[in-house]
Amino acid sequence: MSNQLQVAGILSPGRDLSAYIQTVNTIPLLSVEEEQSLGYRLQDEGDLDAARTLVMSHLRFVVHIARSYQGYGLPQADLIQEGNVGLMKAVKRFDASMGVRLVSFAVHWIKAEIHEFVLRNWRIVKVATTKAQRKLFFNLRGAKKDFGWLNVNELKAIANDLNVKPETVREMEGRLASIDSAFDGYTDDDDDSYSPAPANYLMDSRYDPASLVEDENTENDANTQLQNALAQLDERSRDILQQRWLSDNKSTLHELAAIYGISAERIRQLEKNAMNKIRTSLEGELIA
Repeated sequence: MSNQLQVAGILSPGRDLSAYIQTVNTIPLLSVEEEQSLGYRLQDEGDLDAARTLVMSHLRFVVHIARSYQGYGLPQADLIQEGNVGLMKAVKRFDASMGVRLVSFAVHWIKAEIHEFVLRNWRIVKVATTKAQRKLFFNLRGAKKDFGWLNVNELKAIANDLNVKPETVREMEGRLASIDSAFDGYTDDDDDSYSPAPANYLMDSRYDPASLVEDENTENDANTQLQNALAQLDERSRDILQQRWLSDNKSTLHELAAIYGISAERIRQLEKNAMNKIRTSLEGELIA
């Protein structure tokens, strides 16, 4: 139990980060022979003490890797803790028979966990979702020399180095330069820095009960007026309008001409006259 508590405590930097770093730096490093022996014990026998020793002896490397991610404005202790998770995953999958040092194998797992943490917490809105976008995100952060916008030559150079289109680099640069905005805004309206909150101008009224009832009444009223106007037409004119405009399978002038035994031009004239009558009837309803 004491060993478990010791492992749990050392894997979580806590509040005193300096003391944690000092502690992990005092843990002895392993020789090649010691590392292989522990690896075989873990792999063949499931020896948890061997796994503990492998993890503890590599905690200093996690600290070293986590320091390279300080520019994202996230707590160093959190970065180290996430890196420790990656280290434990690497130890679990370590195969001593491959002849590779654990530190070389674990780098990928440590960075992968830190990357996921950065992308989850750097911004409220995700800046990278696909594997390609994540790779571009971290590479672009490292490739930019300053915080200014890239010029055309720099943009092309980075695009060539990362094997992506310049437009893709520019899009990610815009995401990196954007800032999060509180949806509800500031509570102090007298503050000089106060600006209208998105909540005040991004309202969604699609499901507002009053708007839904109003839209439904408007639609029903329009349908009623249209039906009343159609009822004032003769049967042939009404059928022509319905076949031409109110049917799912709309008929052509020539098809209607064949049905009524008249020319397509005559169908067009009847359609035009019927439309004028409908328009006059609807305008009269509005005036009334």
